[in-house]
Amino acid sequence: MTVTMEHKNSRKSSWDSKMSISTVNSTTRHYKRSPSSILSSDSDIRFTRNKLSSQYKCGCCIIACFLGLLLLAAASVYVGYTFFVSDPPEEQVYRATFKIIDGDVYSPELADPSTDSFKIRSRDYRERLNLLFRRSSITHGFAGTEVLALDGTEGKDLVVHFNIHIDPSYVSVVAKDLEEILHNEIKSPSAFFRNLTIDSSTVEVKESHVYLLPTTPTTTTKYLPQAITQKPTPPRVCSSIEVPYCTNLNYNITTYPNLLGHASHKDVEEDMIAFRELVDAECYRNAYDFVCQVLQPSCLNGEKEVEMVLPCRSFCRDFMSGCGSRLLPKFKELLTCNRFPEFGDKAPCKTKPDCVKELQSRALSPRVCDGIVDCQDISDEKSCTYCPSDHIHCGIGSVCIPPTKRCDGRIDCPDGGDERACLNVAPSVANVTSTPIVSPHLLRYYSSGFVIFNEKGEVGKLCTENLNLSLTANETTEILYTAATSLCKTLSYKNVISLQVEKDDESNISYVEMKNPLQSEITFVRTPCKSREVLKVSCSELECGLQRTHSTRSQALGKMANHGDWPWHVALFKDDVHMCDSTLISSSWLVTTASCFQGQPKSEWVARFGTIRLSSTSPWQQERRIVGMVKSPVEGSTIAMIKLDEPVFMTDFVRPICLPIEKSGISSLNISQCNTLGWARNRDQLQRMQITATKMENCENISISTVNSLCTDTIYGQNDCNVNTFGLSCLFY
Repeated sequence: MTVTMEHKNSRKSSWDSKMSISTVNSTTRHYKRSPSSILSSDSDIRFTRNKLSSQYKCGCCIIACFLGLLLLAAASVYVGYTFFVSDPPEEQVYRATFKIIDGDVYSPELADPSTDSFKIRSRDYRERLNLLFRRSSITHGFAGTEVLALDGTEGKDLVVHFNIHIDPSYVSVVAKDLEEILHNEIKSPSAFFRNLTIDSSTVEVKESHVYLLPTTPTTTTKYLPQAITQKPTPPRVCSSIEVPYCTNLNYNITTYPNLLGHASHKDVEEDMIAFRELVDAECYRNAYDFVCQVLQPSCLNGEKEVEMVLPCRSFCRDFMSGCGSRLLPKFKELLTCNRFPEFGDKAPCKTKPDCVKELQSRALSPRVCDGIVDCQDISDEKSCTYCPSDHIHCGIGSVCIPPTKRCDGRIDCPDGGDERACLNVAPSVANVTSTPIVSPHLLRYYSSGFVIFNEKGEVGKLCTENLNLSLTANETTEILYTAATSLCKTLSYKNVISLQVEKDDESNISYVEMKNPLQSEITFVRTPCKSREVLKVSCSELECGLQRTHSTRSQALGKMANHGDWPWHVALFKDDVHMCDSTLISSSWLVTTASCFQGQPKSEWVARFGTIRLSSTSPWQQERRIVGMVKSPVEGSTIAMIKLDEPVFMTDFVRPICLPIEKSGISSLNISQCNTLGWARNRDQLQRMQITATKMENCENISISTVNSLCTDTIYGQNDCNVNTFGLSCLFY
């Protein structure tokens, strides 16, 4: 058998191939072949590729050209917006102020932005200013006003401080333009400041360099109860709880009006169905306690009038995170958590109940009785065998002491906290005793107030009656100044600012006096203090960089942080999710890295102080909203300062860090080792890592270095830390 393949030399438009099969046999045989045979003798197999007609070619060219033009246009738009279109200008903020000399006066409650008086008064002035600027020549670029503070002389002039927000995309203004608008309104018969007389010489507008961070509409606080502005609030009284649904509380006395404006139990009953639905929906495990504590708040006899005791702010945040979306709009705006007091603040509050059960339900049972406080009322450590119910926890370690051992002359707590601040400064004795004593540590430092003593659980004031009777005026002044200076230094303030003797207006309190005041060591003894003359002291700012929970008896800092180890550390949360960390440098400002906020959409940012476990609370924990940020103007620097909505109050667990001396470079600090703080891989326990300065060449392959950069390396390794969450506890510029 032979098989031959023939290829045609001249191929046309088709792909031709011819296959022939011939068979040679000696015998002559004839076979009938089927005409349908695929492989037959002298058969052709042809594969044909059709050509496109000229009409189709033209259509394809048109489509290709159209797509090319679209691609070119898209590329042009991208290049134009990327390289030629400038970023939209940032919002301009102007700080303004003026003084009202007739028609309104300043009162002490206006100094506190959390009071209802401030909220109502500031809202009134904000609306007046908004109407003025909206009907002025800058109406297209006007973005709103914000009343920052109200101050002045008590019973006299009222000074209004406010911000003016301008969008420069629509209008171009300077501070003088805004001043002119205010002056023109004041000089003519005013339509917006009716019944008010403003001193035109006090009008001042300056550009502010603090740029506000965008926040969600939910962070805007509105206060709706117009009835409060139309008629005076009825006097608060205490009465029995008459709402049957709330009789299971651990108290039976309430007060009216409550936070929602209910003036009687009948008003509460009318709205009760809406709150009962929240409890029945089980949106929050402690919803019943929160709802009833808001509708039927506990009653407390304050210094001047009856006070209501609300749930603590952290309790409110937990409730709102679970049930906030189910609340009716009129209640949701009234239950803004910023209106609730913070634990340890001026006003007492009710902590979240059943903290230990909540830890157990979250599979955190090992945290109970582990020596680290995880509950705001310290119930996780006070329910242990080492801590009887009538004792107070030391706050550090697994040690409890009876109240009588507080300031008894012997150190009983691991950090010596039971013998510190036995002499303190506070506005009043009631201010100290109204908050439950959870540990010997002060829940708050006051820079000015009366000298308060604490001895074996009893609290009172320092009487100066014996000094006035036995010493000359000069000797009395010298001794009081020496005692005030020593007290401020002991409390870690830098110095004493002023002191004075006043007549005490509190009743039913104890007094002590100085025994042998001319001796080198002053002792104090009890006295009746018939004249009721007491010492009032004002101290300067606190010393920075002090770890007050560490005394000479304290052990060295451990790897895992304990409460008070790093009081300047701050955790930053975006929508209740931990994002990064920062450092406290003053009562209202933090410092962090600008990369923390890069690529973040509009959201609510919160700074949390005094915490070492992200999923726990403590009596010393504080939270503040972040309302502004200023980036470093130094080229290559990533440092940013962030502004808090209100100052934090200083404690042994929340204190500022020290900053380098002005114009001092990194080299002048002569630092060989440093501590950096971060979170363990489970992102829950705060811990420290020791680092050391190294050559800049080691970091150049990792990041872009500048003259203000510092390259560091770990001393003992970094396998146990999440390096993406570190925040330096030593700051460099």
